[in-house]
Formats: sequence, structure tokens, C-alpha cells
Amino acid sequence: MTREIALVLSSGGARGLAHIGVIEELEQAGFKIKSVAGSSMGALVGGIYATGKLKECTEWICSLDRKSVFSLFDFTISSTGLVKGQKVLDQMQQIIPDLDIEDLQVNFCAVATDIKNQEEMVFEKGSLLEAIRASISIPGVFIPYKSDRKILVDGGVINPLPLNHVKRSKNSLLVAVDVNAPFQSHASKRKKNPELQNNHELKLLEIIRDRSKSHKHQKNEEEQFNYYQLLSLSAQMMLQQITRLTINLYPPHLLIQIPMNSFGTFHFYKAKEIIETGRMAARKAIAEFSNKQLH
Repeated sequence: MTREIALVLSSGGARGLAHIGVIEELEQAGFKIKSVAGSSMGALVGGIYATGKLKECTEWICSLDRKSVFSLFDFTISSTGLVKGQKVLDQMQQIIPDLDIEDLQVNFCAVATDIKNQEEMVFEKGSLLEAIRASISIPGVFIPYKSDRKILVDGGVINPLPLNHVKRSKNSLLVAVDVNAPFQSHASKRKKNPELQNNHELKLLEIIRDRSKSHKHQKNEEEQFNYYQLLSLSAQMMLQQITRLTINLYPPHLLIQIPMNSFGTFHFYKAKEIIETGRMAARKAIAEFSNKQLH
């Protein structure tokens, strides 16, 4: 018997590519996805899935190397961000049509953050690509997306796992995928994390990293983090705390948590590895869920 599910996909930068592997495993296991809600990368993957073009987009993403990822960033001189974000949308539009959300194959919504009015912005109708562009606007990286009198940034700022916005039918299962799960390592080993150490995945972050490299690491444990590491760890902790609170308020039937300390925010050129990580995590979680259902 096919089980219908309402799927919620978290924010997470390139780590959100794991959502692709999860979706593949859910469908392989016989689940039917009837609705999707997502923030940031979760909105991007969920939106692409809702168009029926996930396979084509996955093939394109898996073909990217460092150079081609870097070429997608249209840098600009602006006080509100380093990247316009138009190149990414243009490339996506070559693969998926800019449909209205209400015309998609499955029910879909994307969450962004209205930084001006300090509230959520939930896209449930209108342009799919505009909704995705708003939801993926990482503060300080992408120029915020302006809509009416709103200034929109990444949905993960206020709601990284939007369990409260997915549409559900009476008998559907609520399934959540969190790619911001706590790292499976001790604090003393964090310096080995490629995302937090001397990773040169994109020149976009070299401005910050060059500044942090000018300061020598202290031997004292409390002072071993540089400028970029402090920003990354602080943001990660905030995401995890908001996610924990959201899960407590809206407990899903199936929760797939994926700690990915080997992948960074801009590791899009590691798509195959990240997707496989998501696939393996989903396979394990689905098996455990199925065993519980039998007992």
C-alpha cells in the first residue's frame, strides 16, 4: 500500500543536495510525495521536484566542478551582498520552466525571511523562481530579493525546517529532512573540519578568510577559532536550536537527520557525494521506521 507523505526540507547550502538522495529513496520505498515545504536549499530542491524535473537538474548539478560552480556567481559591488543571483536563476530556467506555484504537480511552498518587517514570508502562489531566489538569499552573500515593500533573505534565518507550513491531508505522514544536524565530532576535532579550516572552495569567502588568517591560532582551546570559524559555528548552532524547537512543536512521523561535517555551504561541486550521503541516511531511517510500524 502506497503511503502519502508531506515532505519538509531544511536549509543548508550545498548540504541540501542530500535532499535529492532522500527523495529518491522515499520514492523507491513506495512513498508518494503529495506536498513539499522548504527553506533555502530545501526550497530549491523541493521546487525543482514539484516541476517534475528533478532528474534533469540532478544530472546538471552532478556535472559541476569547482570552476563551473564559481562561474555561476555573478559578483557585484554592493553594500547588501556579493552576488546578484541572476546567473543561477538563468541557468535553472534553461532546465525548468518558471511556473506559478499553484500550477505545480505537487503542493509546494517556500519560506523566506522579510528582514525589513522581521517576519516570515511564505510563498504559496506566484512565480516559482522568484520564490526560490528569495528563499536562498544567504545574508551577506546574495543580494536580498525585493518584493513589494519587503526585503527578503534566506528562509533558514527564521525557519530552517518549516514543518508548520507544509500542506497535509488527513492520513498523510509528516516527513522531515534536516541536513543541519549536529556534527558527530568533539570540539577538539573541529579544526579538522574542511568547511571550518582552510577550505578554498570558493573565492567568494576569501575576503573573510584572508582576514582571519592574519591572526595566529592560540594554543588555548577557547581561543583556537578564527573569524570565519566563529561565524560558521555560531550560525550552525542557531540553526540547530531553531530546528530542535520546531521539531518539538511539530513532531514528524519520520525524521531524517543528516550530520554532514565533511561538506561545506558552497561544496556544490561535491554533489554526487552529498546526494549519496542523503540516500544512505534515508535508507537507514526508512528501515528503522518500517521496523517500528511492524511492532
